[in-house]
Amino acid sequence: MKAKPIIVIIVTLIIGFILGMLTSAQIRFHKLKPVRVYFSEERFRSGFYETIQPDEQQKAKIDLVLNKYAKINSDLQNTFRKDLDVTMKAFRKELETNLTKEQLARLKEMDDRRQEMIRQNRRNRGENDTLQRNDRQRSSDGRTRPDGPPRQRVP
Repeated sequence: MKAKPIIVIIVTLIIGFILGMLTSAQIRFHKLKPVRVYFSEERFRSGFYETIQPDEQQKAKIDLVLNKYAKINSDLQNTFRKDLDVTMKAFRKELETNLTKEQLARLKEMDDRRQEMIRQNRRNRGENDTLQRNDRQRSSDGRTRPDGPPRQRVP
């Protein structure tokens, strides 16, 4: 007799947990969606077109403005990535001179775990996101950008 109420409570908790996870994921997705619009020149442009929905006459004028600022935005992001990379390398180099061998080993383990999490995340995103990441690596003329660190390919 006591088993039925316990099973009902457990099933209710599981359903609530699943619904909570799905709701949380949707809320995060919708809150971060406006931020993701600006990661590539193409998304920068399409985000504005979706928002303002210009007519053909406006589109010609707006294209000039978007071309200018999409390039500026892209250059700023590339500069930021390069500066961040240089700063983090200098930070690690200076930090590592003050650590013991054991601490260095733990730091390497942490880096390995972080790299594995990144690989797993890329695998889980699927083909659509892979195409979007590749778009970020291409300039407006379709050629791969030579600047910035090369992305690791996941098999």
